[in-house]
Amino acid sequence: MDLARTEVAPRKSRKESATRMGLMALPVAFFAVFFAYPVTAIVARGLKTDGAWRFGRIGEVLAQSDIRHVLWFTTWQALASTALTLLIALPGAYVFARFDFRGKQVLRAVVTVPFVLPTVVVGTAFLALVGRGGLLDQLWGVRLDTTVWAILLAHVFFNYAVVVRTVGGLWSQLDPRQEEAARMLGASRFAAWRKVTLPALSPAVAAAALMVFLFTFTSFGVVQILGGPTFSTLEVEIYRQTSEIFDLATAAVLTIVQFVAVGAILAVHAWTVRRRETALRLVAPEVTVRRPRGAGQWALLGGVLASILVLLVLPLGVLVQRSLDAPGGYGFAYYKALTSSDSGIFLVAPIAAIGNSLEYALAATAIAVVIGGLAAAALTRRTGRLVRGFDALLMLPLGVSAVTVGFGFLIALDEPPLDLRSSWILVPLAQALVGVPFVVRTMLPVLRAVDGRLREAAAVLGASPWRVWREVDLPMVRRALLIAAGFAFAVSLGEFGATVFIARPDNPTLPVAVARLLGHAGDLNYGQAMALSTILMVVCAVALLLLERIRTDRTGEF
Repeated sequence: MDLARTEVAPRKSRKESATRMGLMALPVAFFAVFFAYPVTAIVARGLKTDGAWRFGRIGEVLAQSDIRHVLWFTTWQALASTALTLLIALPGAYVFARFDFRGKQVLRAVVTVPFVLPTVVVGTAFLALVGRGGLLDQLWGVRLDTTVWAILLAHVFFNYAVVVRTVGGLWSQLDPRQEEAARMLGASRFAAWRKVTLPALSPAVAAAALMVFLFTFTSFGVVQILGGPTFSTLEVEIYRQTSEIFDLATAAVLTIVQFVAVGAILAVHAWTVRRRETALRLVAPEVTVRRPRGAGQWALLGGVLASILVLLVLPLGVLVQRSLDAPGGYGFAYYKALTSSDSGIFLVAPIAAIGNSLEYALAATAIAVVIGGLAAAALTRRTGRLVRGFDALLMLPLGVSAVTVGFGFLIALDEPPLDLRSSWILVPLAQALVGVPFVVRTMLPVLRAVDGRLREAAAVLGASPWRVWREVDLPMVRRALLIAAGFAFAVSLGEFGATVFIARPDNPTLPVAVARLLGHAGDLNYGQAMALSTILMVVCAVALLLLERIRTDRTGEF
């Protein structure tokens, strides 16, 4: 009997390893061809001269005072944005985790809408609110577009949902009786929270802070629109060096710097996620949600609702207002102008960007679901350095310069058998790179929650790995799969950094069309940009509302 068990265990282990490697094969090939290869190609183009690498160029670029200023501002604004986001969003995380109130589900979707909006739309919304001729300028003569405050507030707007989802998800699973017991033993409310709740929350807070820092460190659309010529992040500077100055060497150096920084951030984030998963096993599984009690809790709920109204809803409302504020009075003049191609900015009418974006996003979603689903299935078993390294690889597109990826597509994918520069599939491929991490992070926790004994029983009865997935896993993760597809669709719809390079003039996407309209002077162009941004916002909002209707509190990490 013991000998038989000894022989079966290695066979089972080898079979599991072979299955995992088979699941990883397509995602690894996809990332190798459409991520690693273009990024390597653009870096090599910048640092190679006559076939020889010029690594000394790295020191030369970093010694430039203007580049050091870009590095300093990138880091400083990311730290400030992270601190400000935590300060404003943590009370919201508590409210969503502990309180039950009317309209909570809809409000949760409203909070998440900014996160999936394209950064160019976020920048446009704040430009309409705080820029020249914006609401604050009209009412009180206050303009923040020439200061860093506009950028910081836009980053809070964009990342509020990251803190609410990440920290609130764990907070809702902490047993409040532990803190109540500390108070019964004489601890004050603050002392009980500091000694009991905060240590349990610290992994989630750290993970949220790192993700916010990552997104703000690599900020592009927001800083490009609001920062003007004064403020520039690494991502904006890479775009400027690539498309305006054509200095590929400097762009390559900045790409390497950003890659190293993002790699360090993701490594620390992976460590915090492992700590958070350990913490989740130590707390009670029940979720205690109740209506606010007492004046203090009602005041906290009111304060959070007010902050959401001012910081999240108001910019979107101003965006809609500016899209309707035509020279002849409020109406749909700017929307009607989208059907005309007389402006000369596009080869087609701007309204064509809506259909283009929907087609590209649907194709990108299909790619992201296939690649991300296979990757999540391969990552279901947590052990091993190979698995952890593969997990980190999947997250890299969220932090590595999308501008570099987009320009790398043009540089690298220009020869057979990968001559794709004239193919429509190039845009969905770039968008799918951003969608895959969201698919993985949404499906992975649900797949790991499936009892492995069910898979083993099906395999013992003779089911193939594909049938095990179809009969056991798929019915349990169908809801998570729909949510993953919804997130992939929303983020693909708004991808801007890579698409701005590869979208053809006769097939612009919505974010690219908005950016080009904003880049041309004139009230008509500005109004059309506001109208397109409003349309894009409505599509994303509808997608998020549909996701909230099928979501459960434990479905994924987003």
